[in-house]
Amino acid sequence: MFTRLREDIAVVFDRDPAARSRWEVLTCYPGLHALVWHRLAPHPLWRMGLRWLARWLAHWSRWFTGIEIHPGAIIGRRVFIDHGMGVVIGETAEIGDDCTLYHGVTLGGTSWNHGKRHPTLARGVVIGAGAKILGPIQIGDGAKIGSNAVVVRDVPPGATAVGIPARIVTEDDQQRREAQASKLGFSAYAIAADMNDPLVQAIHQLLDHAAATDERFNRLVGLLQRDGVDCGDAKATAERFDPQQIDKWVR
Repeated sequence: MFTRLREDIAVVFDRDPAARSRWEVLTCYPGLHALVWHRLAPHPLWRMGLRWLARWLAHWSRWFTGIEIHPGAIIGRRVFIDHGMGVVIGETAEIGDDCTLYHGVTLGGTSWNHGKRHPTLARGVVIGAGAKILGPIQIGDGAKIGSNAVVVRDVPPGATAVGIPARIVTEDDQQRREAQASKLGFSAYAIAADMNDPLVQAIHQLLDHAAATDERFNRLVGLLQRDGVDCGDAKATAERFDPQQIDKWVR
């Protein structure tokens, strides 16, 4: 028990620069209190079949910490709940080792049927403030969920899910967009990629389309040149534009 407690305290120092002392962490961090209490009483009692007592003790933990963890939830080691107010973790939710949850996160269900109906988080998942992960879905190792995202389908390992409903943004997507934006002469990430502003989404869709079009065009020119067709300066820009103006539109 004390080994797990030392791990939990160390995790706070690793992930929260505001932590100043072990005593402060032990006495002033509701995320730590909720997790320790869940492991000490509600979860063991739930597994023993003492369901009412487990729920009653979990209810008091919710009252004191603002964090609702169903006693049936399975939570791994070195999990960090930062701030914690409004966090809800459902009965059949499973949280792997080294995960981080911020305030307002919901690991909820989408069905009234019995059985598995809440999400499973693999190792090292980070879920931003206000995000909702709904249903018996899988969130892969090291995945990141953007703030206020609503996730209703599986997220592969290492991917980022943003938006409502959440869409998957892989590392390749991010690199391709940034490369295309640099080619055009403006910063794609002068605006946040996980914003739900329709203009922001339109800009990123245009970058995706431009990158795909460039790839097809260059492939076509290469094939023509291989067959001896003089394409001239086919890759020259057709018309001049002011790339800085794009930044002004989306800022």
